[in-house]
Amino acid sequence: MAFNCVVVTPEEQVVDQQVSQVVFPAFDGQIGILTDRAPLLAKIGVGELKLSMTSGGEKSFFVDGGIAQMKDNKLTVLTTQAMPVEELSAETARAELAEASARKITDPASAAQREHSLKRARAMEALARK
Repeated sequence: MAFNCVVVTPEEQVVDQQVSQVVFPAFDGQIGILTDRAPLLAKIGVGELKLSMTSGGEKSFFVDGGIAQMKDNKLTVLTTQAMPVEELSAETARAELAEASARKITDPASAAQREHSLKRARAMEALARK
């Protein structure tokens, strides 16, 4: 069985397809979605959004924040960024990691921003090496 999955960023609609399974990073761990899942609203973290296509094969995206809602066999993912994994560059991720590591912490907000940037760069590098 399949359900509809829509992935939207502020710039574009990235996906609108029938899928058999979706796994995404919630802010507190991975969540897997199958057909007829109970309604769900989740905060998205940083990492890989993996779609198992009904036609076979998989599509993977790097996502960074947002929300996901599953209702009536439709998963809607609203995220700030959804980049196909094959477009990620390990060198770019390492440069982002070095930049984040070098940032000075001046207050709690800058500490949180630095921590998010480090987490983001590490996730991008891991996915780029896949």
